[in-house]
Amino acid sequence: MNKLPLSVLELATVVEGGNLHSAIERTVAVAKHTESLGYKRIWMAEHHNIEYIASSATAVLIGQVASKTNTIRVGSGGIMLPNHSPLVIAEQFGTLETIYPGRIDLGLGRAPGTDQLTAMALRRNNMTTTNDFPDDIKQLQTYFSKDNSSAKVRAFPGEGLDIPLWILGSSIDSAYLAAQMGLPYAFAAHFAPAQFRMAIDIYRNNFRSSKQLKQPYVMACINVIAAETDEEAGFLSTSLIALFLGLVTNARKPIQPPGLLPESYRNPAVYSAVNSMMACTFTGSRDTLRKNLSRFIAETGVDELMISSNLFDIEAKMKSFSILHDAMDDK
Repeated sequence: MNKLPLSVLELATVVEGGNLHSAIERTVAVAKHTESLGYKRIWMAEHHNIEYIASSATAVLIGQVASKTNTIRVGSGGIMLPNHSPLVIAEQFGTLETIYPGRIDLGLGRAPGTDQLTAMALRRNNMTTTNDFPDDIKQLQTYFSKDNSSAKVRAFPGEGLDIPLWILGSSIDSAYLAAQMGLPYAFAAHFAPAQFRMAIDIYRNNFRSSKQLKQPYVMACINVIAAETDEEAGFLSTSLIALFLGLVTNARKPIQPPGLLPESYRNPAVYSAVNSMMACTFTGSRDTLRKNLSRFIAETGVDELMISSNLFDIEAKMKSFSILHDAMDDK
């Protein structure tokens, strides 16, 4: 387990009593702390029109985090490519890679990262752009390629830079695409675990090697809440449950302090929906996490874990990443 890379997913989510500025500061603090522990990468996700998430201008936030750290890889988990021109993304991430060489990842998703009305505003009423996702990825690869030097449209900065592309997914559709393009595959099991195991099987069984990747590479994004005891971790996890409860009932709030859950959680349909979303959530002490994550890794054969940790208290969040690091170190 100690050889399996650990990484972090951050949405710069506001906590109760905080604001968007403090959410960004928390993300920077998490990046610095996990870098000191040896985590491999930290990614930010593109979301729009969500009052309590500060990662909408994802490339800008990546630049801020990269500027405050030294070694950890920083990237997108992901850029929702149908919202953007491939040329613009090539220029943005080419600029980031030029400033922070060897540290930038570009994870690409197909979903809008928002509601349909906002997606229409982002895409200027062209809602067919999702169909262009595979071609847009190829166009992005072309802009990054040295072979594009004779083209009439070129990306500066960007051309000739080695920026790893990833395909993100929460369904089997993305698995086929990642396999066909020979790209590493990151699955959002932290909120959409239902098709996770089927998707990674499809990806591995259909993988075709590429210039970027010779063998399939799977990263699973999961929720982890670690504490000194199982009981404390369970208590802290009520903040995550409340967050998912808000998603299911369309009553979004900032991350709440841990404590009693709303009455709506007792509704059987709501309870079932929330707990289905949390099927790849791991909570507990070092020993509990070591046992349960060892089983998960053995069963799935994942190559890397990306950790989402929606905790209210920043010190508890930092400690959770530290305890997880210790749990994964089986020396």
